[in-house]
Amino acid sequence: MHIVSLAGGIGGARFLRGLRATAPDAQITVIGNTGDDITLFGLRVCPDLDTVMYTLGGGINEEQGWGREKETHTVKEELAAYGVEPQWFGLGDRDFATHIVRSQMLEAGYPLSQITEALCARWQPGVRLLPMSDDRCETHVVITDGQGRRAIHFQEWWVKLRASIPAESIALIGADTARPAPGVLEAIAEADVVILPPSNPVVSIGTILQVPGIKDALLAKTVVGVSPIIGGAPVRGMADACLTAIGVETSAQAVLELYGADLVDGWLVAPEDEGVALDGVRVQARPLIMHDAGAAAEIARAALDLALDLRR
Repeated sequence: MHIVSLAGGIGGARFLRGLRATAPDAQITVIGNTGDDITLFGLRVCPDLDTVMYTLGGGINEEQGWGREKETHTVKEELAAYGVEPQWFGLGDRDFATHIVRSQMLEAGYPLSQITEALCARWQPGVRLLPMSDDRCETHVVITDGQGRRAIHFQEWWVKLRASIPAESIALIGADTARPAPGVLEAIAEADVVILPPSNPVVSIGTILQVPGIKDALLAKTVVGVSPIIGGAPVRGMADACLTAIGVETSAQAVLELYGADLVDGWLVAPEDEGVALDGVRVQARPLIMHDAGAAAEIARAALDLALDLRR
């Protein structure tokens, strides 16, 4: 069985760990969001790709859900001592090594997809991890603050400002000319089912869907999504701030409508959201909190069972 999953960071990575556990014999291809990517200290950082790679490879900091376990921050402290900015984005010493390798390979002319494959050769995540595109795409946010109306990188809004200033708009810069990374469209074409984890519907799943060709390829497949909203609130993070920015209500119903019945065939919601409905979509209610690896596997199993049933 070939499963394709679109994924962002922490929620997507933890769901994928559950999916891998519940379908150990399946071939799983993960298409990762790269809209969060940013260049810091001359190094290219790919937060979502790395979170998936570290989580599935056994190197993640489980408590915070991102970064490396047993991390130290000597380099960060030394950069701060020199007054080097930005100081609001914390990279650990072990994590720096990944970004150095990636940046050296980019400088040597390797595309991001080949670099990600090379990095995964160390971590052995048990899935095929592909960036959504080898082309540079970055999510930017328009805000108005004491400096006036301006566009900033998504990471500055998300990490430094904690989305405390309302976003007037969110845009994926470079999306119009980006192409799916090698293997992305082929994996979708070969997939038996496609699963959308409870990742951010705007700046994770939504970003991947903006790469020309990806959504069109998905329309021909059986797609099941897991709601990232439970009882009118995000499972984690600040997805509500992102939804507000694009004029969408923070609810399981609204996110389902955002994806649309043309894309999604099945939709898992939490028991408190039972009653969500959309013509052409089969909706099932079940507990969706991934409080441990076992719960994540149960949710993944429910999504996969629904997808296989719909496909039949």
